[in-house]
Amino acid sequence: MKKNTIVRIAATVALLQVANSCQLKEDINGNLTADQIPSGNPAALLTGVYNSMRDPIQGSVNVFALEEVSTDERIMPTRGPDWDDNGKWRQLYLHNWDSNNEQIRNTFTGLNGITYAATDLLRFNPTVQQAAEARFIRAWGMFWLLDMFDQVLYRDPGEEVSQPARLRKGTEALTYIISEIQSVQKDLPLGPAGKANQDAARVLLMKCYLNKGAYANRKTPTFDAADMNAVIKLADEIINSNKYSFTADYFDNFAPNNTAIGKENIFTQENTYGDGGDVRSYWKFVSHYNMFPVNGYNGPATTSDFFDKFEATDKRRGEAYPSNSPNAVNTGKHINVGLLAGQQYNLKDETALKDRGGNPLVFTKDVNIFEVGADLEVKGIRPLKYPVDYASEDKGGNGAENDHVSFRLADVLLMKAEAILRGGTATTAGAYGNTPLALVNYIRTLPSRGASAMTSLTLAGLLDERGRELYNEEWRRQDLIRFGKFLAPRKDAPQSDDKYLLFTIPQTQVDVNPNITQNPGY
Repeated sequence: MKKNTIVRIAATVALLQVANSCQLKEDINGNLTADQIPSGNPAALLTGVYNSMRDPIQGSVNVFALEEVSTDERIMPTRGPDWDDNGKWRQLYLHNWDSNNEQIRNTFTGLNGITYAATDLLRFNPTVQQAAEARFIRAWGMFWLLDMFDQVLYRDPGEEVSQPARLRKGTEALTYIISEIQSVQKDLPLGPAGKANQDAARVLLMKCYLNKGAYANRKTPTFDAADMNAVIKLADEIINSNKYSFTADYFDNFAPNNTAIGKENIFTQENTYGDGGDVRSYWKFVSHYNMFPVNGYNGPATTSDFFDKFEATDKRRGEAYPSNSPNAVNTGKHINVGLLAGQQYNLKDETALKDRGGNPLVFTKDVNIFEVGADLEVKGIRPLKYPVDYASEDKGGNGAENDHVSFRLADVLLMKAEAILRGGTATTAGAYGNTPLALVNYIRTLPSRGASAMTSLTLAGLLDERGRELYNEEWRRQDLIRFGKFLAPRKDAPQSDDKYLLFTIPQTQVDVNPNITQNPGY
């Protein structure tokens, strides 16, 4: 959770999106120009850089939508007249998007807003640590642009925005991102998780090295042993710090007070009621209209194939998480986080809920991309990773206290296991073992997970385990591409074309920046 945020002008500057800036005038909010931004408070501007991550990375509509809705983890059915939205969600799920898709356009714009805000701060004489934090956050935004679009726009601090932003692509962009992280790592603080920190830099470097072969060739990734050993070395540095441990409850990592109790978390974005990102949409999107006290939007579900990857005993599949409100006492201990299935209940008075047609509100495994029957409101198991902040809902729902999680210990161990499987040299660090199977089984058999130990481990099995452990944490599309599975058929979606390994560059950006070339096939 976050201290009171300094109100800053940098939020305005971040809107000056780098790609289409040759068509923009710096004339937003009271005719404020970039030259009029005060240079006396880089700390306030740094707060603006942190806040610039909220819209693109938190919530259900930008990075989350592109990385999750395009996979087996999240299907967005059109339910009669609800959730059609001009087909934008179906396009993501079915892999038939074009350069005018609203979610793709907003994600590209928002991520470039991060890189612009971070770059702009550097011209206002920040301290060494402030500059390091801004450059790390810029590298984080660039990483996502590379991952999804293969094109990373950039400027120098103070560069005239009337000129089109320049471009790095593919391995050139990755090389720059790696060099930036390495350059600033020593100047980052040791913590806390809510700030750009040295261990966050290590995890982001792990992501860079692990995906390096995929960024060079997304259709047929290859994996160099030296890169895999770099992943392992970085993982061991994090493990040997002894700063992180596994929580007693898996969902503590995502709960309203997860800064205090989420001991696995390495890098988060801090939120507090009235001042934070849109983590609230994670439960609003999936909850039914009649689910008191949330009263949601009844939208996304998960596929039955994904749900069936979990053992019945796996606590990651769902549990009755303790409530922080008298309006959700849940004396019946009904599952209220995880993969919501079966009859749903009013968590205050234990009434069995009904849909808007008066039928029992029983979420079923079967779901289709188009739902038209009388049971359309109940089709699909609902994926909910972040326990509802019922106390914030009681106050009107103006935000929530759950900090958004980007990096945590379990992912570090799973990446180390993958790097060993892909040719890296096994090492021993901590109490987790030195084989991929041992690393995975340590996580699976924790009391907070409750899954049975595997007897063997293949890459396919590791991909499934990453899905079980990290579902709805914005990694699924990236993982599927690295494992060569993203284009494969799934529920209602046929085999897709190679071009969908990248997202299209929004047409609004191509039209105004001559340095941008549309991605192949679009």
